Amino acid sequence: MRHPGWAADRTRGGWRACLCVAVLLAGCQAHPQLVERAPLVDVNRLEPGIKLDIRYATANNFTGRRLYPSARALLLPEPARALIQAHTALRKQGYGILVYDAYRPWRVTRDLWNSAGKSERANGFVADPATGSRHNRGCAVDVGLYDLANGQEVPMPSAFDDFSIYAHADWTGGTPEQRRTRDTLRRAMEEHGFKVLPNEWWHFNFRDCDHQPLLDIPIDRADKHTSASGSPA
Repeated sequence: MRHPGWAADRTRGGWRACLCVAVLLAGCQAHPQLVERAPLVDVNRLEPGIKLDIRYATANNFTGRRLYPSARALLLPEPARALIQAHTALRKQGYGILVYDAYRPWRVTRDLWNSAGKSERANGFVADPATGSRHNRGCAVDVGLYDLANGQEVPMPSAFDDFSIYAHADWTGGTPEQRRTRDTLRRAMEEHGFKVLPNEWWHFNFRDCDHQPLLDIPIDRADKHTSASGSPA
């Protein structure tokens, strides 16, 4: 004979099981289709005059943690060549390009998303790993300028990875000189096939970027199968 409370216990057990599954599913992020091989090239090897300040290879970023094992600026061949052309054009004005970030493995995008607050996610300052970042595609780059005369970083209206209106590409605040250098950078990048992200003056996407696959190749292995020019090794 079944105990009178058996049906109720079974119902409660079923609800508990469903709740556990729901919690597990809520904690899982969608995993997009990822590619593990791509002809990424090291920009600094092609043009040593482009300086690196890869923030995610240090703790000097909004997470306070080092997310890359080494400081490297990797891109697909076409955006890499375009970046070098922009750097060459800027040299005529007394500036060089300073790279904060370039190719970013998908797993790091997931880590940044998990480290960000609700407002940073809602305002588009971090990419949703469910759809991936253009950095994951090897065709987006975060850059500033340095002064060729002294090698120092050129001040902009905001710091890199500032999650405020000061970081917007068209913000009218800051000093006239800061706005001038920000706009000088933007003009050079856009003349060579890049487009600025409206809420981040430093972030530039190369044309047709969304047609490239998402990549999750670790930074230290990302260009091991290609030559410096991006052709198969």
